[in-house]
Amino acid sequence: MTSTPATDVWLPIAADEIDGLPEGLNYRFWDGGRDYPADPADCAFYVVPYMKGPEVAVRPLKEMTGVQVVQTLSAGIDHVQPGLGLLPDGVRLCNAKGVHEASTAELALALILASLRGFPGFVHGQDKEEWLSGFYPALADKSVLVVGYGSIGAAIEDRLEPFECARVVRVARSARASARGPVHALEELPALLPEADIVILSTPLNPSTQGLVGAEFLAAMPDGALLVNVARGAVVDTAALLSELESGRLRAALDVTDPEPLPAGHPLWHAPNVLITPHVGGSTSAFLPRAKRLLAGQVTRFAAGEQVHNLVLTTG
Repeated sequence: MTSTPATDVWLPIAADEIDGLPEGLNYRFWDGGRDYPADPADCAFYVVPYMKGPEVAVRPLKEMTGVQVVQTLSAGIDHVQPGLGLLPDGVRLCNAKGVHEASTAELALALILASLRGFPGFVHGQDKEEWLSGFYPALADKSVLVVGYGSIGAAIEDRLEPFECARVVRVARSARASARGPVHALEELPALLPEADIVILSTPLNPSTQGLVGAEFLAAMPDGALLVNVARGAVVDTAALLSELESGRLRAALDVTDPEPLPAGHPLWHAPNVLITPHVGGSTSAFLPRAKRLLAGQVTRFAAGEQVHNLVLTTG
């Protein structure tokens, strides 16, 4: 343990690129490189490098004996959780709520529309100079089930609203009311899935959601339904999904996979009725300005002794 309070702030974005950071702290740039920018024991506020995986996220934690706040730049915290036991008691873990909602919701809508309207086939047809006219499904009049109705799920529903869906059904860990209507509990999924034309996954990855979408879940979806995953790959049992895709019964649009990155030669690449994007839900031009605003606000609150926002848990 350090003899004086830690005052370093580790940032994966250069401090001089972030407007509004308070004075009086030592800003250290670290984006996951082999060498640390300073002694981890002097770090009071650790911002986890973005999209560098759990090995990088966790690596300095055991040496951060003076850390008080760990801040992710992702909505999920699953990449940090393996190292939480290495931290002293009382460390606050915060996520990036407010940073990724718009971009992830945009991608969810893009995946739905591209899959329903046959865009992958049109792209291949263009390559082969084929004119693939015909009738294709529309989003209008579809019944949509959003599994994981947090801030991203709500942002997805905001963008579904103009598309004249027959209904949008909301599911979260526990039942509650929302501004748009009731939110059902996860336990109600068996009764809700048979009526869903489109199932959108935007839930965090945790013990209750890992493998949630398995053979039983998929079998409850109606023939021709579309599964959209903008959550985490491990929410879905890949083998069970492959079975449904290869049978031609279901379709899928996936921004995340298990394993990830999806290795060359994996059967999911060439399964029928699947559209895959390489985990780009939050990786847009909207990310950096929103991440900078989040960090400036969080570090300012921390320096002033105020409560930081987006608190997920406190260790100990």
